[in-house]
Amino acid sequence: MADTQLAAVMAELDALADPKMREANEKRGDDHGVNLSKLREVAKRLKTQHDLALELWATDDTAARLLALLICRPKLYSADDLDAMLREARAPKVHDWLVNYVVKKSPHMEELRVRWFADSDPVVASAGWALTTDRVVKKPEGIDLTGLLDTVESEMKDAPDRLQWAMNHCLAEIGIQNADLRPRAIDIGERLEVLKDYPTPPNCTSPFAPIWIAEMVSRQG
Repeated sequence: MADTQLAAVMAELDALADPKMREANEKRGDDHGVNLSKLREVAKRLKTQHDLALELWATDDTAARLLALLICRPKLYSADDLDAMLREARAPKVHDWLVNYVVKKSPHMEELRVRWFADSDPVVASAGWALTTDRVVKKPEGIDLTGLLDTVESEMKDAPDRLQWAMNHCLAEIGIQNADLRPRAIDIGERLEVLKDYPTPPNCTSPFAPIWIAEMVSRQG
């Protein structure tokens, strides 16, 4: 019965795949062609099915893994399970959804934040930085914000893309959330010039930290 359901779901995902969307996604490193709104509709119909989620993840198919992350029970994964999943997550979208939809709902989030933060794999380390940024915004007690700025200042300029993006987000949020550290955060961003020339669509905020900080602080005011 389980094998039949898995086969049916995989066939449905295959039918939803659009070659043009796959081509566009592949430019960002995501090897799937399923519209994410349609994928969410499939997840809404299936509801939570953790055993099916485990089977979908095991296929190593990107669309199937994205669906798995929508129908799983985050609290049923151990810290080691989530660590292994992160290291297996090839596609950026799978990595992002795993961190945001599963790890952040897990009782092991803080343990994994610490475990991943200085990992030798920059993609894994980027997850540690993403979870640290979440702490900066929601629960900064116990986080060494000055130490984070020191690390960003010394390492962000030459960090690989995914890790650099995560560090830059942390830099921006430190500046947005902390008026006393804002001048230093802006200064670091201006000197390092990371993402300064990033193409930003109209009506969107630039990821360049000084602009990002200024825009978000003005909204708070």
